[in-house]
Amino acid sequence: MTDVSIKRLNASQSDFDSALNTLLAWDDSVDHQVNESVRHILHEVKTRGDQAVLEFTEKFDRLNVASVSELEMDQGRLQQALDAIPQDQRIGLEKAAERIRDYHERQNQKSWQYEDQDGTVLGQKVTPLDRAGLYVPGGKAAYPSSVLMNAIPAKVAGVSEVVMVVPTPDGVVNDIVLAAAAIAGVDRVFTVGGAQAVAALAYGTETIPPVDKIVGPGNIFVATAKREVFGVVGIDMIAGPSEILVICDGKTDPDWIAMDLFSQAEHDEQAQSILISPDAGFLDAVEASINKLLPTMERSEIIAESMGSRAALIQVSNLSEAAAVSNRIAPEHLELSVEDPEALVEEIRHAGAIFMGRYTAEALGDYCAGPNHVLPTSGTARFSSPLGVYDFQKRSSLIGFSAKGADRMGRVASVLARGEGLTAHARSAEYRITGGGDE
Repeated sequence: MTDVSIKRLNASQSDFDSALNTLLAWDDSVDHQVNESVRHILHEVKTRGDQAVLEFTEKFDRLNVASVSELEMDQGRLQQALDAIPQDQRIGLEKAAERIRDYHERQNQKSWQYEDQDGTVLGQKVTPLDRAGLYVPGGKAAYPSSVLMNAIPAKVAGVSEVVMVVPTPDGVVNDIVLAAAAIAGVDRVFTVGGAQAVAALAYGTETIPPVDKIVGPGNIFVATAKREVFGVVGIDMIAGPSEILVICDGKTDPDWIAMDLFSQAEHDEQAQSILISPDAGFLDAVEASINKLLPTMERSEIIAESMGSRAALIQVSNLSEAAAVSNRIAPEHLELSVEDPEALVEEIRHAGAIFMGRYTAEALGDYCAGPNHVLPTSGTARFSSPLGVYDFQKRSSLIGFSAKGADRMGRVASVLARGEGLTAHARSAEYRITGGGDE
């Protein structure tokens, strides 16, 4: 295998800004054909329900069944999968689930209210969604960790029914995914995938119930379908390729850093791995480690393509400048592989998840650290957050005026409403003012 040539950038160069923009550019536009195909599928499922789901399942997953109810896996089947997987896998899933649950229980928001001087009560009522839909990729890809990360926060939030959809092409069922569903407390599982599964969750069919929010990763058809149904239902996010950014002071084993970069590059060719360091010699050492270790990797071709086309080694003058460059990138995963990560984290403003210290491999966060691994990509960490309990709760404002409060604030509302030319608003408030109600 020939050596991979990785882009080198230097923050002191005059063209650094434009070079960084070029590096980060990623086209997330959906091609016209995918859009048309997805819209057709959504329309068919919306108007024809179960029958359309059956037709698309036969077409795309080569499964021919008489009814959608045959595509549902009951709790007994989930338990059977849990009993069937190797013991070490079961223990691993249970330990990960315990940590994920413990972390997310700390996010639970409570309702609150207070009373002002007029006896008026104001507050916020926090309510879980009634039903959440979880999309899980199927076939060769098996992501039990995604099941835990999406379903557990929903159950912690108090969602009464979590409905999971997972494709089983050619009838191939992945027991570890079903085992994860059993551990996470998933309520119903349908072996349906693709845009048709998203449509069924969004609109409901005779057999598959409509949900309030759809979460979980998927291919371009799934992502496009989620984008299309947003507004009918909530969605978690439209995720781009996976990303890792490592800031290193040059004192971590370069093999460790190379493998951390690989851990994202192996996802797919579009994944992005970036290393920032003030130590030029260390960047050289990591590049040497990359080329030394690459031939030992099972997914070496994917990693080589990702590293060759989208990776970068960036030299900066100091760690503060490294933090500034990182903030501009707003990475999904950020490793602070430095002597004093607590000091450097103070300078970080935009990142999905921050991994602090040399021993904190990003891979631990993917599986069993506890915080969620569903994170904002493509710079969206500037304004969005990891998936969490709050994504499965909604907030209602509570407003309860006393007679005295209605009198006092009704006068304010009256002035403002009349200023906007909305007389009915004004008079509605004025009826509650002492001596009010007359024009």
